[in-house]
Amino acid sequence: MFLCIFKVMNLKKSAFFIVVLIVLSGCSKGDRDSAEGVAKQEAKPYHTFKDLEAIKEDGVLHAITIYNSTSYFLYKGMPMGFEYELLSRLAENLGLKLKITIAEDIDDLFDMLNNGKGDIIAYGLTVTEPRKKLVSFTENHYVTHQALVQRMPDNWRSLPGYKIDKQLISNTLELINDTVWVRENSSYAERIKNLENEIGADIPIEHINGNVTTDEIIKMVVDGDIKRTVADYNIASINKTYYPILNIDTRVSFSQRIAWAVRQNSPNLLKAINKWIEKEKKSDDYYVIYNKYFKNSRSNRRRIRSDFNSKNSNKISEYDDIIKENASEIGWDWRFLSSQVYQESRFEPNAESWAGASGLIQLMPETAKEVGVRNTHNPEENLRGGVKYLDRMRDNFEAVEDSIQKVKFTLAAFNCGAGHVYDAMRLAEKNGKNPNIWDENVEEYILKLKDKKYYLDDVVRHGFVRGREPYNYVRDIFLRYEHYKKFIEE
Repeated sequence: MFLCIFKVMNLKKSAFFIVVLIVLSGCSKGDRDSAEGVAKQEAKPYHTFKDLEAIKEDGVLHAITIYNSTSYFLYKGMPMGFEYELLSRLAENLGLKLKITIAEDIDDLFDMLNNGKGDIIAYGLTVTEPRKKLVSFTENHYVTHQALVQRMPDNWRSLPGYKIDKQLISNTLELINDTVWVRENSSYAERIKNLENEIGADIPIEHINGNVTTDEIIKMVVDGDIKRTVADYNIASINKTYYPILNIDTRVSFSQRIAWAVRQNSPNLLKAINKWIEKEKKSDDYYVIYNKYFKNSRSNRRRIRSDFNSKNSNKISEYDDIIKENASEIGWDWRFLSSQVYQESRFEPNAESWAGASGLIQLMPETAKEVGVRNTHNPEENLRGGVKYLDRMRDNFEAVEDSIQKVKFTLAAFNCGAGHVYDAMRLAEKNGKNPNIWDENVEEYILKLKDKKYYLDDVVRHGFVRGREPYNYVRDIFLRYEHYKKFIEE
């Protein structure tokens, strides 16, 4: 009897231990699965989540690009570039403001995107398999191929073609044991490594830092600092228009797609961008923009060689010195005053408006007399008078404590008159808004002053005004100033 009870007890204990082992085993497996799941999650390239809905709630499309002669740059006071123009159209299509962040190093593009420093990489990226592990590519903007960029002999113009050919690499097999200089971690470096596998031989590679642009590397070839490099054919072709000594005829790749990219966890943004690209490619404007930067050699040559291309100098216009002198009189950043002058006349001293305003900063005849300007087409006189008038406008807004807001009121008054701005301030106060803040307060009521309901209000003393003009005037000057700050040193 005792023995039987003992056996039963042993059986129960055994069963208990088996159950415990099964539970522990299950926990262990679950822990492993959980750990593997965490590892997989950590392996994802992105570290932030922000899809189209959150972007629209924020109201701003944050784009990351590179500063170069085709993507984004400044020319004669105007931001330009293939990427910039298309981004502006995309932001407008999505009903968003555009904010551009410049990546100092091309290698940083993917990290910046996946760490939330932008919503989209707007730069000509070659679509490759390794990059697909990091980002989701949009529909391609265009197709190109990679070309070998090399320098022709110094006396190439006087040589017959066959002698020039003898000194150039015309077949990729000739690259065996001959060095190619390319940016590290670029699609060009990746292509040379693949080419090694295809031809079964070594091609020595000298890596160049990621913060050196393709244009700058090509210039190194022109100057004889390096023998050869690889570039997308359309970019190489632009450079050849103003460096005829370049040879770009040797292909090193098949056709490749060039696209933008978003984070892998932004499917709705990707869908919206692809829908926009599909629509854009059906319009003539899309190809006009492409041709402006990649096909029009005469325009490119003139632009690239200009002293007022931000890639060449720290200049905005030929009137920089005059603008700097006058900006100090009012205590403004000279780049900000330059943005206003561009808004008024695009730096044309003989510009005249339909209303009779003239000169660099567009003074009306009565205003010119008030500030002692005799010749409004004289740049020195015009700017001196314009700054004096701006100072007078600023005095109207002593109650505005914030310095940036005060500048916005000053600009609006310069554009449409202080009286209309005062009307908008009174309307804002009457309707529960802050009369001393322009942003999202007074600016809303300057817009409403085109409507009878508002310009006939009891607090309005100066009647109707096309409020969209001062509204856009203030906004555009500040937006352009943001571009100037990126390109031009203070």
